[in-house]
Amino acid sequence: MRRTLRWTLSLAVLIGTAGAGGASMSSATAADTDIKDRVLAIKGMSFIEEKKVDGYRFFLLNYEQPVDHRHPEKGTFKQRISLLHKSEDRPTVYFTSGYGLNEEPRRSEPTQMTDGNQVSMEYRFFTPSRPDPADWSKLDIWQAASDQHRIFKALNKIYGERWISTGGSKGGMTATYYRRFFPKDMDGTVAYVAPNDVKNDEDSAYYTFFEKVGSEKCRDRLNAAQHEIFDRRGEMVKRLKELAKKEGYTFKLAGSADKAFELVAQDIVWGFWQYHLEKEECDAVPSTKAKTQELWDWGNEIGGWEAGSDQGIEYYTPYYYQAGTQMGSPDYESPLLDDVRKYPGLNKPRTYVPRDIPMKFDRKAMKDIDKWVRTNASQMLFVNGENDPWSAEPFSVGQGTDEAYVLKAPGANHGANIAGLSDEDKKKATAALLTWAGVEPAEGAQPKRLTKYDADLDRPVKEERMLRP
Repeated sequence: MRRTLRWTLSLAVLIGTAGAGGASMSSATAADTDIKDRVLAIKGMSFIEEKKVDGYRFFLLNYEQPVDHRHPEKGTFKQRISLLHKSEDRPTVYFTSGYGLNEEPRRSEPTQMTDGNQVSMEYRFFTPSRPDPADWSKLDIWQAASDQHRIFKALNKIYGERWISTGGSKGGMTATYYRRFFPKDMDGTVAYVAPNDVKNDEDSAYYTFFEKVGSEKCRDRLNAAQHEIFDRRGEMVKRLKELAKKEGYTFKLAGSADKAFELVAQDIVWGFWQYHLEKEECDAVPSTKAKTQELWDWGNEIGGWEAGSDQGIEYYTPYYYQAGTQMGSPDYESPLLDDVRKYPGLNKPRTYVPRDIPMKFDRKAMKDIDKWVRTNASQMLFVNGENDPWSAEPFSVGQGTDEAYVLKAPGANHGANIAGLSDEDKKKATAALLTWAGVEPAEGAQPKRLTKYDADLDRPVKEERMLRP
């Protein structure tokens, strides 16, 4: 449960829903029919846009989904999806961010490595993939997994080769939940930096993490800068009010500009470790003698002061709702700020969700997921970052699992990936992924990615960074 940051590394491409296309269902299986017509022949699928991209066809689509998969007769909504089409004879990577849909073509790491197609799904209740009216009780991990399942069943009629599910952060959580409820759909799963909050009220792992992450010198410098920002609260809140007046920001959810300041400021150290690297950036952390403007600018770069406003929170309402009803959240409050913190307990999901949306926490949901992964996971790879706060509570695998791995990228943050693993782990992860995708190298050959780097498709996406998973 973390706030918005300004610009980000992201793994994003997603998918949708809607009305039937003009072609017949029989044409959807005809190999000589244009892929666009074949996809639009699927019942419930409708066209939004096609964008040009070298070597692929890229479609934005809508797919019509039941609001409630247990009672499909009670209404539908349109869910956006995207399709990066390579060839029907290639494997397909099923990517989810767990949030909205990236409308531009991007290849996730498994797509790059397998030279496959990529299907991406916009998570239900993220606009515009939100039922109207919105019955928030229908936003849960099973309903979302059922969305994925229906999309898979529809597209598997065309893409009949192996399927790999993947996603980073909340997308990695989403890929994991999908496998738990529909374990036979996918041939493999790669879940990046996916937190596993089994006991929502137990956050000791995060306190231990922040006591040990990185070097003592860097920790001390970060903690001192954060405390100094709190010490200058009056000046900081004044600047935040001026920013709000200029940009039209409001603070109804947080309660005041002062509370909004505290929401963002208390997560600055978290944000540094989530998206920044000690060796490259710790020396640039302002000293306690820095001018207020320098501290403000640094805090803005790390956390984005607008993140505590209604406008910074609103888009992420579905995430906070799920954090407060099923997924849990690390409600971490640094003890080093106890002498300057004014609102203990403010940093909880309820703060971020409009009060007219009821929330009740289900303590069984994550326990069920955790037990399934530990005892039943197969063909699953979890990749975590050594210096990523969200990796403080990782998934684990044990007896009863098959070809299941939990690997940690040394020194990596929330952008941890297979490429950043140690040589031994990289080889293991690459071999497993290619095998699951059905494109393993010839006997004796080294496992390696099957595509060259593409500056347009593989570059990190610059968009809003998130201090949430």
